[in-house]
Formats: sequence, C-alpha cells, structure tokens
Amino acid sequence: QREFTQKKTFTSWINSILAKHTPPYVISDLYTDIQQGHLLLDLLEVLSGQHLPREKGFNIFQCRSNIENALTFLKNRSLKLINIHVADIIEGKPSIVLGLIWTIIFHFHIEELARTLACTYSQPSLDCSSAVDSSPKASRSAKKSAKIKERWKMSATKALLLWAKEQCSLHGSINVTDFKSSWRSGLPFLAIIQTLRPGLVDLEKAKAKSNKENLKEAFRIAELELNIPRLLEPEDVDVMNPDEKSIMTYVAQFLQYSRNLPESEEDMQEIVREAMSWLAAQEKKLAKLLIDTENETYYQKYKEMISFMEAFDQGKKPFLPVLSSKRSEADLSEGQQQIIEEWEKLISQINEWKVKLDQMLPSPLDSIEAWLQEVEHLEAEDLPDLQDPFKAMFVFREIIVIFK
Repeated sequence: QREFTQKKTFTSWINSILAKHTPPYVISDLYTDIQQGHLLLDLLEVLSGQHLPREKGFNIFQCRSNIENALTFLKNRSLKLINIHVADIIEGKPSIVLGLIWTIIFHFHIEELARTLACTYSQPSLDCSSAVDSSPKASRSAKKSAKIKERWKMSATKALLLWAKEQCSLHGSINVTDFKSSWRSGLPFLAIIQTLRPGLVDLEKAKAKSNKENLKEAFRIAELELNIPRLLEPEDVDVMNPDEKSIMTYVAQFLQYSRNLPESEEDMQEIVREAMSWLAAQEKKLAKLLIDTENETYYQKYKEMISFMEAFDQGKKPFLPVLSSKRSEADLSEGQQQIIEEWEKLISQINEWKVKLDQMLPSPLDSIEAWLQEVEHLEAEDLPDLQDPFKAMFVFREIIVIFK
C-alpha cells in the first residue's frame, strides 16, 4: 500500500514539474519511464535550471549513460545515494526508483523550501538584537528572530512541520505532531488553506464532517483556488498509517504557495533594511580585501577570492526571493529596486576583480584561460535557426574549427 501511494504521489509531483519543461510532457508509469534516463535528466534540468549532458538515443548504452549523468550530477551536489545503482534503475526496481525520486524531492523541493523559511521573518545570521529598541514593534521582531534561530537548529523535516503547526495553531484545537496520522481528519489541510486564503473554508462545519469529506474538500479547494496539484486522494490519507513521504511532498506545496504570496509592507521593509545592510557590508569587505591583497602573490589573491565567494554565496541565500524576482521593474517597490541596483553594482565589482585575476595568470595559463573564455562565449551563443542542412553543417564546422 505504501509503495503504491508513493508511486502515485511521486508520479503526480514529477508531472507537475515536467509541465514546466520545454516541451511539457506527462509520464504514466514511473518504473518504466525512468529506465531511459531522459526523464531523470529532464526533471533535474527543470529543478536546477542547468543544462545536463545526455545521449539522444534509446539503446541500452545510451540509457545507461544518461542515468549515470543524472546520478553524477546528484553526487556532485553532495547528495547521498545509498544503494542506488544504474542497473537497478534500468530494471525499474520499485524500491530503488522510489528511493531516488524521494531523494530528489527532499533536496530540491523540501530542503530548498525549508531554507526560505528564514526569509519569512528575518535572516538568523544577521543579529539585530544589538540595536537598543524597547518598542513593542521591536520586541515582536526580536521574538520572530529568536524563533527563526531556533528553527534552523532543526532539520528541514522539522522546519516544515513547525511551519504547518504555526498555520494550524491559528485555528484553535487543530494540532499536528507528525506527517502521518495527524493529517487523517483533513482538518490540518483545511486549516492551512484558511490561513493562506481566509474565507475559502468553514472549519466549524468541517469538524462535524467525516475524514474523507474533509480530505476531498481540502484537495479540491487547493487544486481549484490555490493551483496546488492534487498529489493525494482521501483514501491515501484516511488510513491507519498514512505514508509520511507522500504527505510531506504535498504539504510542501502549501509552503511553496505561501512563499509566492505578496509580502506585507512591514516584512518587506525589514527585508530591504537587512539586504541593504548585508550588501553594504560585502562592499566594504571586498574593498578591504583588494587593499589587503594588493602586494600578495597570485595564489594568495586567488585563495582570498574563493574564500570571499564561498561566504558571499552562502550569505545571499535569504535575499534570493527578492533578487530573483521575475516581476517587472514597475511592479517592484522602491526598496526592492534599490536592492537590485546595489546588488548589480556589487556583482560588477566582483566581476572586475575576477577579470584582473585572470589577466595576472602566468604563462601558459593566461593563454589557456583566454581560450576557455572564448569557448564559453561560443557555447553561450545560440546556433542560427537554419532550415538548409548544408548551411547548418557549414556553420557547425566553422565553430568546430574555432574550438580546435
């Protein structure tokens, strides 16, 4: 029963992701469709935004190569693939396939979403408690900050559970303690919907209804009103021991929905203040680093740059929702526009630093670096859309000559 539920839930989740693929497509049998490797690569490309190497054919060697490429990509992201082997995926072994898909869901969906919880209130590594402010507003902010710091001592699973508890706690006695039987009544799903979109459900009436009625209603409203894919059916949850992974996958979609809701003005102002403070600190840190390493060896300069970039990449995560906003400039607030301007200014300074380092490379590394940059430039260029195969072949050969 558990294996059947996971297969159905994971298949629906994959299809919701592949709907964003170009072109979009749907899988019907997870165990069979995964065997060629293209499904895995397409899924990972949509989730990561990266282009992955692949063989275009479907013979056994090409399928094996595609699956190996997918597993290598996951291992390079430090994911532990215990007892997951290419041969087992080619055979479509249920336990192995489900284990692999769960690893992908947990890393790209649940963990990534759990990280964004830090942005809901404030970034825990930026301690604002040193500022003396005894106003009630400051007190509330400090409490929120303390909550976040406590949350990030936990795993992503516990962070997601805490988020669900917070949504349900706003509606009286509805409580969740796990991702299993706590959800059987359907009331927690309805409570979360009510928190995210007040007025869509009547919780008092729901308390008098059966589990199946509440679950059916929750899944219907989530799909129609919140555009959340229907990964579960009432019979998957209204059992003695519901599948934890399937429920977590579904609940995480509500967290995803909450992340896409507009920020309140007060919260956005707080994010803007913290982002501007962080960007200013990075700019000072970079300026000081350039002065301090001016007379250092190339190796030391490069080492300092790597160290700076590692800390920079880690520190920017809380502000990614603002920095990566797909809204047009006209839809951004003045504070958001200011953040993006400062961000672009800082990135420009970092790129200038990298270019200077590249120019300082000793021979023959300098010529190798120049060649690599030319290759990267060629790879980034789109091939012309040529209908004539002979012209296309000619253009392709020209590019190959340059590569050589």
